[in-house]
Amino acid sequence: MTGRSALVIGGVSLDEIVLLDRLPDGKPGTVFSRGAWTAIGGTGAGKALNLARLGWTVTLHCLLGDEAAGETIRRHLDEGGVRVLAETDRGGTERHVNLMNVDGERLSIYVHTASANPVLDAEALLAEAGRHEVVVPSIVPYGRALLPRLREAVRDLWVDVHDWDGEDAYHAAFVEAADVVFLSSDRLPNPRDRMRSLVAEGKRLVVCTHGRLGATALTPSGYWHEVPIFPEFERVDSNGAGDSFFAGVLTGHVLGWDLPTSLRAGAWVAGACVACRGLASPEVSLAKLESALRPTSTVPIDDDALDGRGM
Repeated sequence: MTGRSALVIGGVSLDEIVLLDRLPDGKPGTVFSRGAWTAIGGTGAGKALNLARLGWTVTLHCLLGDEAAGETIRRHLDEGGVRVLAETDRGGTERHVNLMNVDGERLSIYVHTASANPVLDAEALLAEAGRHEVVVPSIVPYGRALLPRLREAVRDLWVDVHDWDGEDAYHAAFVEAADVVFLSSDRLPNPRDRMRSLVAEGKRLVVCTHGRLGATALTPSGYWHEVPIFPEFERVDSNGAGDSFFAGVLTGHVLGWDLPTSLRAGAWVAGACVACRGLASPEVSLAKLESALRPTSTVPIDDDALDGRGM
């Protein structure tokens, strides 16, 4: 794995996680949690920590406040093997409260957001981008502003637009710049049609996740592949599952594994993530991933369930 390097841009927060039997229904009242804890959050942090667990040299560029929350994040990322390239957000570190139910559904409350237009050393960031094999811009405002120049500066741009509806212009800017696109089927009326259109626009690979129903990928050759979840992992905390899946697929890709194996790698890393409280499982390593992929220990995708989601 020596020499594999990635720059992840943006997407870091300090989160309070509250586990409930069910999410609030909008009515006043009192509810009791099944547990609560503080954790590092953010899509960029999730990808960076999982890539580091898989042996990558990872740099995470992010905005952090000059306060205890920012220091907590720095320390956690450093302990996770991630090089932090932080610029000061004078408004303070981004913070969330995530209400989770026992099925893994989430209601995210943005208690404080990062500055939309921070003062950045853009030239230094672009120079940093040019030194990495893969660049992953998170869907944050300052990352979006850099997209045209990133497109010119980097060799391989992988983007995750999460629950994009296929139309929203903010997310579409990231899609347009990307070589490889990840998205979820949560808000897409017909995921396969959108995936076909993205491949027709020149994307090298499009991957669509479906939560507990697995994931689907499409290549320019018209090859479809679907991967189910690994069933042996107990669901503890679904925060970061999509980011860990992304890291597993990317790792398989750069190691030269075929697409089905790379997708299974993503499914295994995601399974390990949901089985722990945190964005990256301490049980994840490249050696353990390779061992886990030797037997086929997945369960079939429920075709009827996928049909119900427009697949």
